[in-house]
Formats: sequence, structure tokens, C-alpha cells
Amino acid sequence: MTMRPAYIAAALTLALTGGAVAADWPTGAVHVYVGFPAGSSPDLLARIVTEPLAERLGQPVVIENKPGAGGVIGVQQMLASSKDGHSFGTTINGPLTTSPRLVPDIGYDVARDIVPVAMIATSPLVLAVGKDGPADLEAFVSSAKAEPEALSYGSVGQGSGAHLTAELFADRAGVQMLHVPFASYAEVTTAIMGGEVDSGFMAPSAAMAHVEAGTMKMLGVTSAQPFSQTPDVPVMAGHAGLPDDFRAELWNAFIAPAGTDPEIVARLNGEIDNILADPEVQSKLLDMGWIAAPGTPEDLARRIAEDTTVWGSVLDRIAK
Repeated sequence: MTMRPAYIAAALTLALTGGAVAADWPTGAVHVYVGFPAGSSPDLLARIVTEPLAERLGQPVVIENKPGAGGVIGVQQMLASSKDGHSFGTTINGPLTTSPRLVPDIGYDVARDIVPVAMIATSPLVLAVGKDGPADLEAFVSSAKAEPEALSYGSVGQGSGAHLTAELFADRAGVQMLHVPFASYAEVTTAIMGGEVDSGFMAPSAAMAHVEAGTMKMLGVTSAQPFSQTPDVPVMAGHAGLPDDFRAELWNAFIAPAGTDPEIVARLNGEIDNILADPEVQSKLLDMGWIAAPGTPEDLARRIAEDTTVWGSVLDRIAK
């Protein structure tokens, strides 16, 4: 019999038992831990969701910013907080998928300690090159295949989303590229425009102004579906030798500590999905380069499991 990870089994249980809601919950302020500083993209995403959530719950929802270690500190602080059903978290994908491999003594086990509540939003990356770079994705891959490591890419360091996405792309496309780390995405962008590196994976919003100015080109988007903000940029999946299921997205999700009442999780999931169905909320997310991604706790559990496998294989490849 095939065994499911614990967080998928928990989500399946929630899907079957959701409906009845603890009538007296919440009894006070709800605290949501965010592992990034105020004003950051993960913080703003959390506020877009938690402001209407407070109205729906009839209690204040307080954002607790606990930045550090790529979001890991926020997850740790959520787990160390009160276990009375009023402490939760929002997090990007890293702390749930790659950080357990990259952060020594992380202090938590995703399957054992964390309950998926709801996906909030996803965001693709784009492959950006300088204005004199290859004309399209096919030309880029052909050039990379012709001379291994002749093409370089910039990222903000080992294990970053841009680094892992580039390595996944290289593996799936059957090419080798030279990794050049920088201290910031601004430096990566400047290096691409100046010809110091040939390419880089970045958020569409970070590239669009430079594309419009004619100093940069976008060759492909990493989402499974076309991205509405870059309608003229083709999806990478199924092009230039990449498999049809190629996908590399950032995502943001709402989570709970293990032991949270399943009825509370079901209630939160329903409220968040209703919030994400609001066109105004969708517009706010899209303005930031994110796509609302409502779904069940089981959907989020599957995504955690799938991405842990995908990025784990990339980390294994890098380690060789």
C-alpha cells in the first residue's frame, strides 16, 4: 500500500470532516507570523488576506513580523507560540520545501509539525537576458548546448529561488550554465543589462520596466499557464526541449501548527478561499505580480510534497 506523507493524510482528514465549526472560535485576537519584514512582498501578501479575514472572523488579526533565515524564523516563532488555536503563519515555499535541507538544525519537521491551511497565491519567474541576448528560448537553449557553461546566469546566491530555478531549467533542457552569485536582485539586473552575465530568472515585475525601456528581453515564463502581465512571453513548458510539465513558481501559503483543531482549519480555509475569490483582492495580488490560488488544504499538502521532491532532486544535482 502506498503511504502518504503525514501532512497529506491530515489534509485528507480535513477534507472529509470540514463543515462543523467550533462555535466559540476565535475568542480573541488571531496572530499570524510572517518570516519577513514589514513592507516586504510576503508581508504585503499576508496583509491583503488578513485584513478582510479579521472582518470575517470578528476579531483582530495581528501580523507578527519575525524576519530571518529566508522565512524560517517566522515558522519557528509560530510553532513556539501559544497552542490555543489563535496562532498561525503565512510563508513562502522555501521554509516548507527547501529550507529543511539547507538550514542546519531547523528545529521543525514539516510533515510532523505543520498543518497546511490554504494556498494564497503563486508567482512565476521569467528568464531575462540583455537586449543583445538570444532572440528567443529556442536560440538560448541552442547556444547553451553548443558550448557548455558559455552562457552564465546571475542569482542572489546558493539555494535562492532564482538559483534553483536556473538549475532545474538547465537539467530539464539538458544544458550547463555558469552560476554567478550576487548580493541583490538589483545587482543581477544591472549585470544582465551590462553584459556581465547573460541571463537570470526573476519576477516579471522586476524585468518589465527594463523590457519596456529596451534594455532587457524576457524569453519565457516558468508558470504552467501564460501569465496575464506578460501575455507576449511564452510559457517554457513544451518549448525548446523542455518537458510539458516544466513548472517553477514561487508561492505563498497560510499554515497552522500541528494540533490545531481541524474545524478551525476548515473554517480558515473556507474564509481565505472566499477572500481570494474577490476581484478586488485578485487585482491587488496581480498588481504585485501574484495570482490568487484558492484551494483545499489537501491541494496545498500536495504542492508541498511535489515541490519538496522537485527541489530536492535539484539540490541533489547541485551537491554532486
